[in-house]
Amino acid sequence: MKISFLLHNAYGIGGTITTTFNLAQALAERHDVEIVSVLRHRKRPQITPDPRVSLRPLVDLRQEKDHTSHRTPAKVFPSAEYRYRQYSRLTDERIAECLADTDADVVIGTRPGLNVHLALQAPDRVLRVGQEHLTLDNHPAPLRTALRRAYRRLDVLTTVTEADASDYRRRMHLPGVRVAALPNSVPDPVLPPADGQAKMIVAAGRLVPVKRYDLLIQAFARVASEYPDWHLRIYGAGEQRDALRARIERLGLSNNAFLMGPAAPMEAEWVKASIGVSTSSFEPFGMTIVEAMRCGLPVVSTDCPYGPAEIIEDGVDGRLVPVGDRDRLGSALLELVRDDERRRAMGRAAAENARRFAPRSVVAQAERLLEDALAARSAGRSAAVAPRDVRQNLVSHGFAARDIAHTATGRVLRTLRRGQR
Repeated sequence: MKISFLLHNAYGIGGTITTTFNLAQALAERHDVEIVSVLRHRKRPQITPDPRVSLRPLVDLRQEKDHTSHRTPAKVFPSAEYRYRQYSRLTDERIAECLADTDADVVIGTRPGLNVHLALQAPDRVLRVGQEHLTLDNHPAPLRTALRRAYRRLDVLTTVTEADASDYRRRMHLPGVRVAALPNSVPDPVLPPADGQAKMIVAAGRLVPVKRYDLLIQAFARVASEYPDWHLRIYGAGEQRDALRARIERLGLSNNAFLMGPAAPMEAEWVKASIGVSTSSFEPFGMTIVEAMRCGLPVVSTDCPYGPAEIIEDGVDGRLVPVGDRDRLGSALLELVRDDERRRAMGRAAAENARRFAPRSVVAQAERLLEDALAARSAGRSAAVAPRDVRQNLVSHGFAARDIAHTATGRVLRTLRRGQR
């Protein structure tokens, strides 16, 4: 089949861009795949696409930033969407033309505003798949209203966690739309996994308030006071850099905690460590958690909505601690710092358990989802799948019963079963 991804800006860098490139590359082994980038602001993408994946922009800001139509507000792209100010009548027109002329069997939107374009403007011959990389709760009420109206015209809607898929099914009323969880994938590591010997803790992500690196630095102060030969490295860039640097200096951690700046890819940095950490107050999925685990690191993470509990099995391949609890976070880090054998055993379990997020596993789920939806359309049936079928579909997509039972997915399924009695 031919699959076309509609992406905001393939020439930037970020989680949605990374996971789109990963999935496109994996699908390109068996399918004709393209990425359509609405915007382009530089000559080359920062992530090199697989040569089998074609890439084309619709609006080149290097030449068209001052185009008359680009100064006129968009009418199709929803005004409550985060990226609204970057869209215009010109993007409305170019996206509409692209969708009308597409020869793809499947078009996949990768953010809410683009999903709206897809729902309203794609021809009926195209399978319309909307991806949500954030969560329903993360969208403001006016945007949820706009999405509720538009998303009814999609064939499939995917979320990155089963917990969020359950929210969409329960709260958005999308009859005839198949709502399914499709996790992000992380490429197979190319370097040997971490051996658990390095006295290093690593975190990665934007330096913004939601990541709670202030909390991490405070919790790490306990580790450094007991084990001054251990170090913390935080990779990323963002608005809090100066404030975090000041906090490090204020706590006397200048020789132990370091702001490393951005690094891509992160694999070479993960394998230098023995523990990964994520302290977010909100995490739609948790790409860095999976990246660290695939490199053989146990991860200490806040048990925030929605992703970490669907990735980490507490006490087996990492630790989950309450959001905002500095003391519990510090204790969990110290637990792994103190016990070399447990840390290494959990690292081995992390590498094994995170294989379910390998491209081959995720692409098998994606292919099954698309093939089922195309078959349903050919037979004149709805692509929707009832929530009671979630466990069966997860198992058929390669998730072991053990994986389901020990994750937030298991909790969702148990809630659904209670509701059906």
